[in-house]
Amino acid sequence: MEDTQISLRVFDISEDFDDFMVWATDSKAARFCSWEPYTSKEDALNYLKETVVSHPWFRAICLGNRPIGAISVAPGSDNNRCRGELGYVLASKYWGQGIATRAVKMVIDSIFVEWPHLERLEALVDVENPGSQRVLEKAGFLREGVLRKYVIRKGKTRDVVMYSFLSTDSLAQL
Repeated sequence: MEDTQISLRVFDISEDFDDFMVWATDSKAARFCSWEPYTSKEDALNYLKETVVSHPWFRAICLGNRPIGAISVAPGSDNNRCRGELGYVLASKYWGQGIATRAVKMVIDSIFVEWPHLERLEALVDVENPGSQRVLEKAGFLREGVLRKYVIRKGKTRDVVMYSFLSTDSLAQL
């Protein structure tokens, strides 16, 4: 997969809705996400309008400028402005091609510049999601440990692995 084919950009609801529905309805892609696969176009459209448009840093992961997933950084609260939480999803047909890893590296390249107050980018990954753990490790994130019974996801308390990348870490070491 050539890096030049992969890009990140702001969602255009009118242009990107059908592509969004490809992964938003994909039960494999949604398995470890906080949301269930969308079954209603209206619910998906409301999510895009109410959450994505107003989100401070939410981008489409594009292959040839066509969205195949999404990546976001949620800012910490006022007391925790030094950190942001990374999240991403990719249509399952694109798994295992290095796209998510490249997208995460692209975020690292830009987020600390765009948000100079940010010192820590963190990601929480379900312990049963080794693919996402590999993505973060290949992108240079440090595995900090397992947080037991840390989140309730889809009605079940889950263990997650905490990963971090600091503004002082270097991509050059990869």
